[in-house]
Amino acid sequence: MPENDNIQENQFRKLVSLFIIGTTIILVPGFLAAEAKQDAWISALVGWIAGLALVWMYGILGSRFPGKTLIGLTKEICGRWLGTLLSFLWFFYAFILTALVLRNLGDFLNATMLVETPIHAIHLVYLSIVAIGLYYGVSNIARTADLFFPLVMFLLLIFVLLLLPELEFKQIQPVLGKGIKPVLTSAFPYIGFPYLELILFLMIFPNVDQPKRARKAFMLGTCIGGGVLFAVTLLALLVMGAENTASELYSSFELAKKIEIGEFIQRVEVIITAVWLVTIYFKLILCVYITVLCLSQTLGIPDYRPLTLPICMLLYAVSILIIPNIPYLISFDTTIWPFFASTYGLLIPLVLLGVASVRKKRAKSDIR
Repeated sequence: MPENDNIQENQFRKLVSLFIIGTTIILVPGFLAAEAKQDAWISALVGWIAGLALVWMYGILGSRFPGKTLIGLTKEICGRWLGTLLSFLWFFYAFILTALVLRNLGDFLNATMLVETPIHAIHLVYLSIVAIGLYYGVSNIARTADLFFPLVMFLLLIFVLLLLPELEFKQIQPVLGKGIKPVLTSAFPYIGFPYLELILFLMIFPNVDQPKRARKAFMLGTCIGGGVLFAVTLLALLVMGAENTASELYSSFELAKKIEIGEFIQRVEVIITAVWLVTIYFKLILCVYITVLCLSQTLGIPDYRPLTLPICMLLYAVSILIIPNIPYLISFDTTIWPFFASTYGLLIPLVLLGVASVRKKRAKSDIR
């Protein structure tokens, strides 16, 4: 790991926000509206609150073992052999997530803008950029986030302001017309994508210069990212309606096409595209970084950088093989991934916290 590879509290907050927005901003309105219809905004709110609760738990887990990453605290809690086994599972989780993020990137660009460009070429270009960025460590990624975060927020603000004339509040009525069940059913996949994925940020947690403020930055970053997703979901419903939102795979991209002021402000979907390209780059590079770091710490390799190229080559192949087509990806994200992510983002952290608490109580009783 590069020396002095630390990041500031506000940089950690920005990384969390950009990670959450990532692929989710394009996909989540349609996913939520497919089940919850006009109540999709309530599902987004439920998922947002659940995400904050999860991050609160992750913050407790990270703070109990200062200076230790997710791999480090897993080995300390579970011991050498079981801890190493669980560490490989963390690597597997990060690797599969990274492959899915890369595939989401390729599918979107291939379906909307680079129609005649092979998806292999898109993946190759992005992975090459990511590999170069990883060489300089997480502090370099954080400084890049300092530059792009204000741009992302500014573009999102412009996006919202340009859509204000198109709002129709009758589109979200009646509220809870079909009861609470569709809202909760729709919120479950949303919690898995992206909030349960945030457990992996415990790999970066020890890099924050102000450890006592890292938990606060984690929560605040989740507030900002979740707030953006809630706002975009609500806008999609108010402008396009539930049926149109649910029928569009990339509903936020289609939402941007609705912006039309006079005859001189039209077809400004480039705004949401720019936001998406920037945020998904940060999600992808963070996922690759965490994947490589998980493997290096599991194997006891002091420097993760020699593993970057082999992992990127594997990701290039797996991202193509793992998903045969877009309908399969949609089905996987909504039916399988939430349960898969719950194992890593909820079940295992709860077990780790429980074991750590029991050991702490036993240590106190032994001292007495």
